[in-house]
Amino acid sequence: MRFDLGLCCAAGLLLVGCALAPPSPAPPAIVLLGEVHDNAAQHALRLAEFRQLLDAGARPALLMEQFDRERQPDIERLRAAAPAPTAAALIAAAGGGPGWNWAFYTPFVQLALDHGLPIVAVNVSRADSRQVISKGLADTGFSADVPEAIWVAHTGDIEDSHCGMIDAATARRMAGAQVARDQFMARSVEAYADRGVVLLAGNGHVRRDVGVPRWLADRTRARSRSVGYLEDTDAPPAGAYDRVVVTPAQPREDPCAAMRAPRSP
Repeated sequence: MRFDLGLCCAAGLLLVGCALAPPSPAPPAIVLLGEVHDNAAQHALRLAEFRQLLDAGARPALLMEQFDRERQPDIERLRAAAPAPTAAALIAAAGGGPGWNWAFYTPFVQLALDHGLPIVAVNVSRADSRQVISKGLADTGFSADVPEAIWVAHTGDIEDSHCGMIDAATARRMAGAQVARDQFMARSVEAYADRGVVLLAGNGHVRRDVGVPRWLADRTRARSRSVGYLEDTDAPPAGAYDRVVVTPAQPREDPCAAMRAPRSP
């Protein structure tokens, strides 16, 4: 048998070169951080997690449920002006309304401004949600190809959040608005996936089984990590999150008490 010494040497050098080649860098993180909206302890823990990512060198886009999507031009206009806005000024300009406790979210916005991160409005507004409920997903720019398991999960959550005071048919129509929000958030995640993403949204939105991850492309979904920030009274479905952080329940009045109280004649 005859060997080509030159070829063998070349092959050996190629193997050595391959062995010495540095590994490909990991793609930027896509982190979906859930929340119980009024839980102060959870917001503090999420802020620490966001800081840790930034300290490690990540520069993700910050996607926020707290801003309605139509306010994105307001965010961009203010950021393009001089001097650079404060978090409070941006929140005021972008329509940060009374439905959110902005003391929880202002530190996230300020960190994003300090690090030059995109701040992306990803909520479907109440007005647009009403259109989805009345006209349906397909006629309002969303996909109507929704697995039944997603309808069932969202419908049940809406019935529970309304204290059992609405019928299943109404709850199912309202579930369309939740699906629309998940789909729009997923589109925004895809748009910024190359640089990395941190999404701030309610726990229902970040669920892997029925939330935003279900609407991501396979490759993006495989990169994403969903973190459920739950209270110690919650019982999440198996597989809903990649990681769960449990905090004590935030003291609050029973939201159903007033709805269930007998009305005066």
